[in-house]
Amino acid sequence: MTSRRDFLFTVGAAALAGCAPQGKPPLPPGEIVGMDAGRGHRLRQGEFPRPSETLRTGALIVGGGVSGLSAAWTLSRHGIDDFLVLEMESAVGGNARAGQSSLVAYPWGAHYLPLPGPEARWVRELLAELGVLQGAPDALRPTYDERFLCATPQDRLWRNGLWEEGLLPQRGIPAEERAQQQRFHAHIDELKQARDRHGRRRFALPMALSSTEADGRALDRTNFRQWLLDNGFTAPSLHWLANYACRDDYGCDYAQTSAWAGLHYFASRNGEAANAAADTVLTAPEGNAWLVRCLARHAEERILTDALVWRVQPEKSIVAVDVFFGAKTVRYEAQRLIWAAPLFLLPRVWPNCPGDLRQAALAGDYAPWLVANLHLSGLPAERHGAPPAWDNVFYDSPGLGYVNATHQLIRRHLPGTVLTYYRALHELAPAEGRRMLLETPREAWAEGILAELERVHPDIRQLTTRLDLVRYGHAMRRPVPGSLFGGEREKLLAFRHPRIALAHADLSGFSLFEEAQYRGVLAALRAFGRTDQ
Repeated sequence: MTSRRDFLFTVGAAALAGCAPQGKPPLPPGEIVGMDAGRGHRLRQGEFPRPSETLRTGALIVGGGVSGLSAAWTLSRHGIDDFLVLEMESAVGGNARAGQSSLVAYPWGAHYLPLPGPEARWVRELLAELGVLQGAPDALRPTYDERFLCATPQDRLWRNGLWEEGLLPQRGIPAEERAQQQRFHAHIDELKQARDRHGRRRFALPMALSSTEADGRALDRTNFRQWLLDNGFTAPSLHWLANYACRDDYGCDYAQTSAWAGLHYFASRNGEAANAAADTVLTAPEGNAWLVRCLARHAEERILTDALVWRVQPEKSIVAVDVFFGAKTVRYEAQRLIWAAPLFLLPRVWPNCPGDLRQAALAGDYAPWLVANLHLSGLPAERHGAPPAWDNVFYDSPGLGYVNATHQLIRRHLPGTVLTYYRALHELAPAEGRRMLLETPREAWAEGILAELERVHPDIRQLTTRLDLVRYGHAMRRPVPGSLFGGEREKLLAFRHPRIALAHADLSGFSLFEEAQYRGVLAALRAFGRTDQ
């Protein structure tokens, strides 16, 4: 792991003194927005006021991220409207929230959805409800609204001072390495088609629908880097791609990632479209916030924000839930509780949480992430190579790259844009990464980000009029080797309570929209006896 001192250097230690490097313009204004770390950390301190009133409801959904909103979506679709959604932050959406400038909307986190395959039927039903999927949701190759299909070019890679099309390096790659690339793609194609003796795909999305046979589960016992080496994949370009994929989706280095999870990234995405290539993604200027808005419409006035749940107590006929609203505590007595917040929080608020559940909920760790939004007065200067794309990835850089919010707009001649920059803090142990997020000033992060981007766009500093940061201390559960099968995660899946249902992507062991939606829908159905899954 990288040391704290080395990590500070990579984010621009000179800015810790509060100034930009000599001879360069001052740092653009901005702030740290999004998640309120102080509010969440208050759970550690305790000392909340006693409830001043008691209210009753049929169901409480704790957590207004994708899983909680999906639970609300499901209840509403089944004619159940006696529920409330409690969200600790000032707005719902979790990792899929967005911002809005005078020019364009832009993501604060999750920014795309792969074309959903047949297994992701609830994703398809949601897209059909939105009119984005046109025709029958169960069609093999549906037609999608072209406004949400990512505009071309979709992605490019900055490597050796030039932009290349796509994400897998090609320029200057020797023939032997290209042959390995082809062999890797052929193997992934085989895995995409592979099914077990029960007809289940080896790698499905949602992951709960994947094969459970022993040969697949054994992949969880090693890391993705070692799997590549064990299978004769030594090409540097393949190792870079594998590592990028794990950093991008899981917040982990590929040597820290379960080989099953690494292969799932490549082999599970099997969606097709009648009017787009299979690798096309669905997106909008604001990232996945358009999906959140659709889900939230089903909850309407039943969403309560700035609501910090600090105590859960199941009783014989109800679940008592104490909620702090900044000045007072309200007690809710609910017939059902759907816990859709990160699972590590549940033992903190449930004093009598069963031992197995407590141990399983606290067993996982979470990847810290940093997201920055750079507001530009014009498009940055381009170097040689592939033309500007929506997703712009860096080959040899601490950050993952950036997406361009205006790329999806039909009107391209705009007086600027917003670039959303992503960085997984995988170099540090997760707890250390979270400390760095809290302790490092915005100025230090901003200087490091601008210095990194200047290698690609020399005029980025002059064009940036504002730079805001979003910190995710617990962005997603890390699928480290041994965490997916035969361990604590499966204890979470086995948990059953007559009045409490679990709903969060943590139940899958990693965070994707498809996983969060699946867990939210399933919990809502189970809570009201609508499924035997």
